[in-house]
Amino acid sequence: MNDGLRQLVKLAAAQPLTPACDHFYFLRHGQTECNARRIFQTTEEPLSALGLQQAARAAELLAGEPIRSIASSNVNRALTTAHTVSAPHGMAPVVFEGLRERNFGALIGTSSADIDWACEPEGGETLPEFVARKRIALEQALTHPAPVLIVAHGGSLYVLAALLGVPIDMSVLGNAQPLRFERSGSAWRVKPLLQAVDGGAALA
Repeated sequence: MNDGLRQLVKLAAAQPLTPACDHFYFLRHGQTECNARRIFQTTEEPLSALGLQQAARAAELLAGEPIRSIASSNVNRALTTAHTVSAPHGMAPVVFEGLRERNFGALIGTSSADIDWACEPEGGETLPEFVARKRIALEQALTHPAPVLIVAHGGSLYVLAALLGVPIDMSVLGNAQPLRFERSGSAWRVKPLLQAVDGGAALA
């Protein structure tokens, strides 16, 4: 774990999330061309052909889960994924602007291969601002009728795991890999519904 990610975990752990539910679901959006190229992307970047396939596969995996609410980032790649997975449940996703990926400002369009989460990009969000925004949005999303499915981004998953005290395992960061967060007592754990075979852990 690099220093920037350690700082993210420390910031999140200072004010943990305490959802009233005992389980919920999380889905990172399907892959984009910028994900594949490891490039910081705009909010309008669409899913690639592979990303659309991944979203459809995630919809199949989640179709049998007892999901009652779907909360989504309003960024194109996340909202497209959310609409795909919501169709089998006959519900529309509730959109949360606060679930957007971190604004990397002047870094957009450059390589994200060696991302430093502690960076302070010109015109973007600082790490404390990002973590604080995500905490509020995740807390609000999880007040909806449970079980909730949250459709968002890689950065969301980092913050969510840190807020719940769950160690980040790179194997759960793949695009469109449905995850189930479960509470046992006061401790949370994350369980992939199916291990990702395509995509990877490129940011956002």
